[in-house]
Amino acid sequence: MSTLQTLAMVVYGLFVLGSLKNIDLVHFAKTKHQQHLVFGTAAALFVLWLLKAGIFEGLDVHFLGLSVLTLMLGFRYAVISSFIALVGAHIIGYGTWQSFGVNGLLGTVLPIAVTYFFFMLSFHRIPRQLFVYIFVCAFFPAALGIALKTFSLGGYFFIEGVYSWDIVFSNYVVLIPLLIFPEALLNGMAITLLVIYQPTWVYTFHDKFYLDN
Repeated sequence: MSTLQTLAMVVYGLFVLGSLKNIDLVHFAKTKHQQHLVFGTAAALFVLWLLKAGIFEGLDVHFLGLSVLTLMLGFRYAVISSFIALVGAHIIGYGTWQSFGVNGLLGTVLPIAVTYFFFMLSFHRIPRQLFVYIFVCAFFPAALGIALKTFSLGGYFFIEGVYSWDIVFSNYVVLIPLLIFPEALLNGMAITLLVIYQPTWVYTFHDKFYLDN
């Protein structure tokens, strides 16, 4: 493992352990509803991430679905759910185990953190309305999250010397404009359906904040 891979593995491990530490595992073990949400979303992510395309190994594009995951579960459970999905995906060949920390840090924690930041910002600084929740907390962060993930992961492959910048740019970074709208639309539509038909599944959504006003 390279220095960057080792550093990414350590930092990602700290995020996962920190998330586990701040969760009441006894309560989680007794709460079937929460178990179903965490493991169900992990399974959904696992399938979604397998639908990928790319020419060069590692420079694959696929939907993330992490904005809707974050809004459903909150930051800590989103990290754990995405960790489970990432382990399963690597077992069947999603990526090399040496790059597991990089994929976890740049591919999951970064987009999750972006979404949760915008949720917190909108909750405290912007009038709480349903359309604000959908667009500011789901649609826009999903677009920004996949853009940052793609650019940062491409930068990692270039810094590590795996591929030249020409290959990274022409086969990966250049696709960012084509990825942001579909990713934003997927997450925006998903969270819209959830808050309408299954609001109890969405941890960050409450009627009294976004509808009653």
